[in-house]
Amino acid sequence: MRRLAVTLATSALAVASGVVALTVGAPAQPAAAAACNGYVALTYDDGPNPGTTTALLNALRSAGARATFFNMGQRVQQNAALARAQRDAGMWVENHSWSHPHMTQLSQQQMASEISQTQQAIQQATGVTPRLFRPPYGETNATLRSVQAQYGLTEVLWSVDSQDWNGASTAQIVQAANNLQDGGVILMHDGYQSTINAVSQIVANLSNRNLCPGMISPTTGRAVAPDGGPNNPPTTPPGNPPTTPPGNPPTTPPAGNAGCTASYRTIGSWGGGFQAEVTITNSGNSTLNGWTVRWTWPGGQTISNLWNGQLSQSGSSVTVRNVGHNGTVQPRQSTSFGFVGGGSSATPSVTCSSP
Repeated sequence: MRRLAVTLATSALAVASGVVALTVGAPAQPAAAAACNGYVALTYDDGPNPGTTTALLNALRSAGARATFFNMGQRVQQNAALARAQRDAGMWVENHSWSHPHMTQLSQQQMASEISQTQQAIQQATGVTPRLFRPPYGETNATLRSVQAQYGLTEVLWSVDSQDWNGASTAQIVQAANNLQDGGVILMHDGYQSTINAVSQIVANLSNRNLCPGMISPTTGRAVAPDGGPNNPPTTPPGNPPTTPPGNPPTTPPAGNAGCTASYRTIGSWGGGFQAEVTITNSGNSTLNGWTVRWTWPGGQTISNLWNGQLSQSGSSVTVRNVGHNGTVQPRQSTSFGFVGGGSSATPSVTCSSP
């Protein structure tokens, strides 16, 4: 996603020489012994690639795991059989732009072209229409989000970066995946043998923590329980906090107090930037209806992109409020938001209040 793993020229040569060995059989089935107390999303960008996609699908199938493939449109056009193999293996096939450009540097018309061409290529190759979009390099803005909305797409970034694009070893990729929490999404790529080699251990480690690979909700962009069929998520995915709390709560809530606490963690950092996640927990004994998190940056950090929250920045002061889908939090339950920041990584003191 950040760096194209296999050049288009190499892909074209592979197709021309007929190197497409499709050994993928029946769709991946979840491990029967797994007790799923939460779900995470395994995602792979930049495919399909003749040199790696089949091996990656076989590794996922052997591990009993399903994953989300964010494909480039021109590679789908060149390797339609591999896109169908992704679908046939029970994977979710989604949109990652046509040519992997820096989308925020394009005009609105160019953005629409990148997205629409890919929608068409994936639909023609697989018979399904993507509902998710991952912007190349994780770069996004309001204009791009408006274009995504025109095509009914939900923007999906990640909560964990495997760093496979940056030369991470198989052991380092496996270690990165250990940071996944319920609802989390890990960024990986279709193009590296180290990434393929990591599949079995990632799934085994998740199982040891009672976490299972799931799908990405087109409502929230977070991982939820699989629906049983690729690219056909239900209107209200399971495992996703509903807008109206279950159980038909009375108009007048029961006596009790709703309170919230917030915790901050840095997920990854690089030269001049970092990614972090804030978790909000209802520490009271009644329903929390809305939350606000505040903090002050210690050293001039900024936020360039935030998801699952409404951001307001004034100098070094940051305020994040809930969005519609995650404002209602039951007692002892949690929700979260994430963001990409500029500057050096830091651990500010965060506070949470209920409006």
